[in-house]
Amino acid sequence: MEIITNSPEETRKLGEEIGQRLEEGDVVSLTGELGSGKTCLTQGIGIGLGITEVIRSPSFIIVNQHHGRVPLYHIDLYRLEDSSQIYELGYEEYLYGKSACVIEWGERIEPLLPPEHLSLSFTWLDETRRKIQFFPSGNRFQDLADAVSQSCRLAR
Repeated sequence: MEIITNSPEETRKLGEEIGQRLEEGDVVSLTGELGSGKTCLTQGIGIGLGITEVIRSPSFIIVNQHHGRVPLYHIDLYRLEDSSQIYELGYEEYLYGKSACVIEWGERIEPLLPPEHLSLSFTWLDETRRKIQFFPSGNRFQDLADAVSQSCRLAR
């Protein structure tokens, strides 16, 4: 499944649709070029989770925690030099805990992701348009992807 967003606002709205459906223990992995919309989508996920604080990319500190209907760990692995550094962060708490977790540059720890998770791949189409492809792993995330897709079709 793929969705084209035509603006940062649409990317945030897509994130909000995803965030409204996230539960404790859910993991969302985001991949794509620098500036392709990963943080923008995460901001929308935060809105969907009822988070009122501003979500920014945690590039220099790697992990930010936000509080909403479900707590959210926002992890940015851009500055991770090698995948062994994730062990130092205590990744199990983030990926297998009672919070939702969104990981930018998730491909860097692909083997550590839970068997059931949602991967999203971002592709630049032009200055404002992005193609976002959904790769759900497990029934829960297939259902979530289907519900988001249906909601986006109805909104257009």
